[in-house]
Amino acid sequence: MITLPLEFVFGARVYRRAAGLAFALIPVVIIFSIWDIVGILRDHWTYSPEFTTGLKLIFGMPIEELVFFIVVPICGLLTYEAVGQVLHRIRQRSRVGETGSGA
Repeated sequence: MITLPLEFVFGARVYRRAAGLAFALIPVVIIFSIWDIVGILRDHWTYSPEFTTGLKLIFGMPIEELVFFIVVPICGLLTYEAVGQVLHRIRQRSRVGETGSGA
């Protein structure tokens, strides 16, 4: 996962808060899995065997879809938290600079 360094370099703390991560992921995975399964059952879309592993979950949902529904939100959370940490550090440095320069 390309965003994994955000956890360590910028201190995103997403993986260290497992309960918060699960709280964010579970509704996304459930809602989008149901949506995907309904789309499959209604023949609104299909998945090419050429571009998938062939491993299927309940009601024919490819395993890649489940992985997608987990990985993309984690990447989003890591990015959001890393940007928040960077902005927090910038604000702290500007406050230190303001108080230190007036003395």
